[in-house]
Amino acid sequence: GVKLQLDYVDSENVEKDGGEALLEGADGVLVPGGFGQRGVEGKIKAIRYARENKIPFLGICLGMQLATVEFARNVAGLEKAHSMEFDKHTPYPVIYLMREWFDHKTNTMIRRSQDFDYGGTMRLGAYPCALEPGSFAADAYQAIEISERHRHRYEFNNEYREVLAQHGMLFTGLSPDRNLVEVIELPEHPWFLGCQFHPEFKSRPRKPHPLFKAFTGKALEEARRKDPEPLAKHC
Repeated sequence: GVKLQLDYVDSENVEKDGGEALLEGADGVLVPGGFGQRGVEGKIKAIRYARENKIPFLGICLGMQLATVEFARNVAGLEKAHSMEFDKHTPYPVIYLMREWFDHKTNTMIRRSQDFDYGGTMRLGAYPCALEPGSFAADAYQAIEISERHRHRYEFNNEYREVLAQHGMLFTGLSPDRNLVEVIELPEHPWFLGCQFHPEFKSRPRKPHPLFKAFTGKALEEARRKDPEPLAKHC
């Protein structure tokens, strides 16, 4: 086996010093979920560094949302794209407050206004997701129908699905009604995946989540590509 070396990086430092200064030598980059403005631009810089340098990347919840923001800004040319969580006046709100979604538990459409109480707008609990066959996600799960747990109130804005797809982003995980984006990928990248749900909620020490296994496996491939000798001694 191989022992993982986890380096926790403060995104505020990435914001200040840039991705290369703090992420050079990384074999994988994971941007987790979170709330609040602090360090957001640093997370976006870290995502850009992983994308441009072909480093395996996993974005969870906010990490997935910011991956779409980074791609919109730096690949699709939507320079001031952002999430409405952090900039309510952005001209390109690629992430916005969810207004409606289908609740499969009650078979009803849930609708919320922008001014609705925040507590009521959060999408909580397990929801089904349909994966694109042959995608990174489907390969990781070895399945095309999954169920994952959610805890979020912001969602990808479908108005930007077409323009991001034109520039190479794939939306490989969708809600069964195809209304909500659950997984995004960049197929031209060795392994770049963002998920709106929280795989850590279903991961166990002796049974790691399929996405964590796939991500760390690709990070190991990257490490071996750069320097096979040290790893060979531990395999």
